[in-house]
Amino acid sequence: MPLGNIGKGIKDALVATVKGAGDVLGTTVNTTRENTVKALQGVRDISKEATGAVTDIVTGAVQGTLEVGTEVGSAAKGAVIGTIQGVGEVTTVTVGTLSDTIRAAIKGTSEVGGDVAKAGQGAAEGAIATSKQIGMSLEDAAVSVARGAIKGTSEVGGDLAKEAKSVVNGTIKGAQEIGANTIDAARDSARGLIRGTSEVGGDLGSVARNAVEGAIEAAGAVGVKAEEAASAAATGAVEAASQISEASARTVRDAVTGTIAGVRVVVQAPFKGEEKKE
Repeated sequence: MPLGNIGKGIKDALVATVKGAGDVLGTTVNTTRENTVKALQGVRDISKEATGAVTDIVTGAVQGTLEVGTEVGSAAKGAVIGTIQGVGEVTTVTVGTLSDTIRAAIKGTSEVGGDVAKAGQGAAEGAIATSKQIGMSLEDAAVSVARGAIKGTSEVGGDLAKEAKSVVNGTIKGAQEIGANTIDAARDSARGLIRGTSEVGGDLGSVARNAVEGAIEAAGAVGVKAEEAASAAATGAVEAASQISEASARTVRDAVTGTIAGVRVVVQAPFKGEEKKE
């Protein structure tokens, strides 16, 4: 996807300012935010044109920071935070905007040969860390981020399972940054991942298991019990699958039941939509 004028402008601005900066993440956030505000103020109908503009902005920002050697996760995190903050100064940030921002970060990374899983983790961490500032609930943010990540990864032919693991990890760490409930973050992220995977026709069982692995991996970093994080992710995955079909619920439940990465996983019940199916 070739960059438009807005994306090129932000990419050039970041290349000029980030290179040699002491605080690369902070510089990326500030430069992206300032240029996002300027770009959107020039859009005639934000409600109609925001999606395209945001996609161009994030893609340009990610590619600009990667060009100067920024680590891919940090590049995606800074670009996403700056874009969301900038959009928030001009108009309301919706769950759709958040999803589009994550998709763009992944696609922009893929276009320059970067690791989309690492980009997904950084983008998720940044988006969740910004959710409180824009007045969005953790649940809405986590679900939309996860769905956007899966859709973006599918669009570039990436590994959905690997992406799922990274996104849950990033979501949990982002929740910790704003003092939100990391266990809820694990559950909501897994729900969004399953919904997104169903929408793109991916392997629900593989995505669910990797979501649990991502929660376990992040647990130690945020100071929560691995068993609690794993159970939350597994429960969220089964809950979302049960709302798709009984067959999907069985597939996901089988995938997350037992011991994963050395942790015994307990799936809680009942689930929405399953109470009358037992």
